[in-house]
Amino acid sequence: MKLLVLNNSSAGPGDGGIYDFIRLFSQAGDEVVVRTVDESMSFSAALADASRFDRVVVSGGDGTVAHVCYALRYTGTPVMVFPSGTANLIAQNIMHPVELPALARLAREGSCMEFDMGEFDFGQKRIGFMMMAGCGFDADIMSSATVFKDRLGPVAYLRAAFEHATPTVAKIRLNVDGEEHETKGVGVVAMNFSKVQFDVSFGLANLPADGMLDVCVLATQNAWELIPSILGATIDRSGKVLEQSDALQYYRGREIRVSTDPPLSVEYDGEATELMSPFTMRVLPSATKLIVTDACIEEFSA
Repeated sequence: MKLLVLNNSSAGPGDGGIYDFIRLFSQAGDEVVVRTVDESMSFSAALADASRFDRVVVSGGDGTVAHVCYALRYTGTPVMVFPSGTANLIAQNIMHPVELPALARLAREGSCMEFDMGEFDFGQKRIGFMMMAGCGFDADIMSSATVFKDRLGPVAYLRAAFEHATPTVAKIRLNVDGEEHETKGVGVVAMNFSKVQFDVSFGLANLPADGMLDVCVLATQNAWELIPSILGATIDRSGKVLEQSDALQYYRGREIRVSTDPPLSVEYDGEATELMSPFTMRVLPSATKLIVTDACIEEFSA
């Protein structure tokens, strides 16, 4: 088997687990190529010849996975997620094993399933995302958490949320597949996969292969008003608590245009950016092919 491993050296704790994975995976006759990148490099250049490999393994966090899947969108190249970032939410959503021998077996024997992606469009710049993307409160959290992720891990996000307990309140205008909506709030989040830490779903359902994006407006004046909904979602996983919340407004669509006054900062898959609203988000149906477990196929094919 020909395997291309793209290793983001700037993601996660850098414990070298990817090299143990390669040792466990490799058999006589295999060709395993390792390319190391960091956040300053072009992932597209490192993936220019990906079509000559049977499978691509991406080692990094959710942002790294999004970069790779977007670069390989609609090519049919199978991608396996090797979780080595801070949160690894994509791996959790697709029910990946964490043990290295199981990951090595999955890379060789795992089945493939197509999933949707999301795409940010800023006019002159486009960015793909796998999990979630948005502007406002969540972007402030990602920005503040960046410097603490290596030391605190997922706790860095909780710390950042308390640090930004009173985020900017903006006038928010959405155009969801041609339908206009206006409100006030502290942010907008679009979801493909919707489960975050502790298996809590931030969306009404986890539907990453339905050809739609779920959009949530954080229609609050501060972060504290979100706490009842978040706590309720940890107890009731059906989504009813979120749907009934006055602090959250949900929409579904294929293309969503977002404008805010004042402009709000933007994040995608845990990556803070210097970009600002307005922007357009759209779904890319069945854009990426992931190597997954049978349990994952059963979950998302139901």
